[in-house]
Amino acid sequence: MSLLDSLYKEIILDHYKRPRNRGELEPHTVRQEGLNPSCGDELELFLLIDDDKVAEAKFIGEGCAISQASASMMTQALKGLSVAEARSLAADFKEMIHGGEPSDRLGDLKLLQGISKLHARVKCATLPWVTLTEALDSAQAKEQQAK
Repeated sequence: MSLLDSLYKEIILDHYKRPRNRGELEPHTVRQEGLNPSCGDELELFLLIDDDKVAEAKFIGEGCAISQASASMMTQALKGLSVAEARSLAADFKEMIHGGEPSDRLGDLKLLQGISKLHARVKCATLPWVTLTEALDSAQAKEQQAK
């Protein structure tokens, strides 16, 4: 099986064709836009954070199979995690995509590990996760302003 064949495994294609958690989320705690200018992938991420946990996560976006599948898989993985756990998961994912060993916590997200060998696709896979980190930073800033 070639590298590209392994990348587009059944689960990844399924997430691309039938994205989970696609759509806007109302109400939401934070809405964050992400853009990969090198290929044009776009993403809007909506998070509902309740009692320091990600109660709900949704996204809308346009882009390649890798960026959309990564967003779909990420939103599934986030639900129920504390904000600290969500940040840690994002860090683990980014480390794996940049060539590090995958953490057991990543679950099905490990299917995207092969992208680390396709440097042009790394930004596609990490777009949702970079957007997540920015969204969590924004939510934290809002919370601190409210105090």
